[in-house]
This record gives sequence, structure tokens and C-alpha cells, in this order.
Amino acid sequence: MVVGWFLFIYFWPRMMLYVYKRAILVKGLGDGPIPVNTLYTEPQVLFADPLHPPASASKLATTGVNRDTLPTVGWLNLSKGPQILHVPDMAGRYYSVQFTDPSDGTNFAYVGKRTTGTEAGDYLIVGPGWKGAVPGGMAQIPSPNDSVLVIGRVFVASDSDLPTAFALTKQIQVVPLTIRQPSQ
Repeated sequence: MVVGWFLFIYFWPRMMLYVYKRAILVKGLGDGPIPVNTLYTEPQVLFADPLHPPASASKLATTGVNRDTLPTVGWLNLSKGPQILHVPDMAGRYYSVQFTDPSDGTNFAYVGKRTTGTEAGDYLIVGPGWKGAVPGGMAQIPSPNDSVLVIGRVFVASDSDLPTAFALTKQIQVVPLTIRQPSQ
């Protein structure tokens, strides 16, 4: 009995992360698979009426119906190089971007109102063993693993605020370090 509980406690987070990875990379959350190193924002229509989702919507997107933060999700692969997370100026609005190590389910970093503020910013997400210069004006986020689950949330104050929150959420993006333009 004790061994069974130990195995359950040890493997449950890993199984859930596998479910998220499959949902993100294979099934997608309603609009088809989500490519690696991109972020996907829940459609406004699904957020606005989660109890009556379109037939194409993923069950994962509507489970646990969240009515105050608009989610964005993605899976990063840092084995080919760092990724830059860009967040827009949130003008005081609550938001957070959580970085999770899928090998053990540990949240290893956050970007957001409570940790970095609400001004626009760029963050360099690097895998283990990466050696290189961090571009000026960026903070480095070291990942313990080359795979990273990213979960972002942007506060939605009311139904009338949804378009503004959605527009801000769509501006949270990741791009490879290699294609960053000097003017960004």
C-alpha cells in the first residue's frame, strides 16, 4: 500500500505533464496542433462562453473553466538555442508567465506583475549548459531542462475587457534568439 502511494505521488505530476504536452503538441486546444516554440492563446469565443464551446474545442481548454484570466500556453525546446519571451506593457494589469520543468513538474521561474512588473520586457530563456552573451536590456531565465512548459495568464476584468485582454495576450510571444531584430 505504501509503495502504491509513493508511485502515485511520484508519477502523477509526470503523467499530467505528458497529458499537457500531448494536448499542446499533438492535439492542440481547438485549432490543431501547436508548434514547438510558439504560444497559443485561447480564442475569445471559448473564453467568453466556456460552457458552450465550439465542437472543435479541446476538452482540456474547457475543463476547470477559468473566468478571470485568459490563458496562453506553449512548449519550448531549447536544445537548438535560446528563446526570447516578449511581454507587452500591461499598464498595471495582472499577468503571469510560468515556466515549468516537465521532467519533475517544478516551476522554476515566473515573469509577471508580482515578479518583474508590468512594463514591456524581453527575457532570454536558455537551456542547461548554454554559453553566450545575453543581449542588452534582457534578463536571463535559466532552465534546468531543454523542454519547458509555458503557461501564461492575463487578467480579464469583465466581458467588455475581454478584447483588450485578448490583444495583450496575443502580444506575449516567443522567438528564437537567432532571428531577433536589432530594433526590437
